[in-house]
Amino acid sequence: MTIFRSLLTLLLAGFVSVSAMAQDHATKDEAKAMVTAALAHIKKVGNDQAFKDFTSDKATWTKKDLYVFTMDLKGVVLAHGANEKLVGKNLIDLKDQNGKLFAREFIEVGTAKGEGWVDYDWTSPVTKKVEGKSTYVKRIPGSDSFAAVGAYR
Repeated sequence: MTIFRSLLTLLLAGFVSVSAMAQDHATKDEAKAMVTAALAHIKKVGNDQAFKDFTSDKATWTKKDLYVFTMDLKGVVLAHGANEKLVGKNLIDLKDQNGKLFAREFIEVGTAKGEGWVDYDWTSPVTKKVEGKSTYVKRIPGSDSFAAVGAYR
């Protein structure tokens, strides 16, 4: 009976761990909703203040493994919720582990379509492993920049 209880306890702990991990990963719908919220914030407080907020206000602009970042159409990071050291850096030639120039694709989507999804592989801040990621990019109205949020698949 003791072995049975121990196995049952381990089994339940495994389900809780898997459930907790699943809760750490956000969905594409949540990513898209965060971009919509970011654009509303930009409209309310202006680009400069919003970009500062996206970079520094983790309580509001970081949820699960989601964070807001903004770039201009030349590839310069204007705000980054996961790594403020990237602000001001040009990432136009940034590649994923497969050689995909995904920052260029962000710019292409923001320019040609105004909004859309870009798929690539990137290291998850939660698992610290390379995972598939889908980032929703949307052009900021009246500017040469876009806001984006990515969800790991």
